[in-house]
Amino acid sequence: MLPPTSPRVIAFFDAQNLYHAAKREFGYTHPNFDPLSLATLVAGNQGWALKQVRLYTGIPDVHRSPHWNGFWNSRLGQLHDAGIFTYSRALVYAGGIPREKGIDVRISLDIIRLAMKREYDVALLFSQDQDLSEVAKEIREVAREQQRWIKIASALPMARDSKANQGVNFTDWLPIDRQTYDPCIDPRDYRPRSAGGRPTD
Repeated sequence: MLPPTSPRVIAFFDAQNLYHAAKREFGYTHPNFDPLSLATLVAGNQGWALKQVRLYTGIPDVHRSPHWNGFWNSRLGQLHDAGIFTYSRALVYAGGIPREKGIDVRISLDIIRLAMKREYDVALLFSQDQDLSEVAKEIREVAREQQRWIKIASALPMARDSKANQGVNFTDWLPIDRQTYDPCIDPRDYRPRSAGGRPTD
């Protein structure tokens, strides 16, 4: 089946996954990406029309990590005001180690639900979580059942010397180099400030 003239895109951001990838590849120490700018640029480079941006993240406990709890609450409030769909869940602490639970499941369910409603032609994942590979296979079944063209792609930060970096299996991989990422950095810094006005760690 041929793609539409201007495929409609919904971008799905796994915020913690993207942050850790940008940290590993580019050295950034906090989630500094503007999801709307990044999704617009990546989709536009493929000739796709961005329809919606959705961001999903775990949030640390305020008592265990007040810094990052404050960061994400401020960030999510701003994104909501900008018209971006946000979904968050509290991190689970196992042996003192924070872990996300249920984020990949929520993303998968939304990808399938919105495909069944014919809300998009391209699901653009900003994630490298291989747990999402199963939903990629399921979307191919949805495309066959609906007899229409549907693509699922994963966009991933990739430095020039990166060797082992890979996107979600069964998706098209769209590398994001630093020249693409940097113009999409949010100029606002949502980290809590110290008395001297500097971001706290």
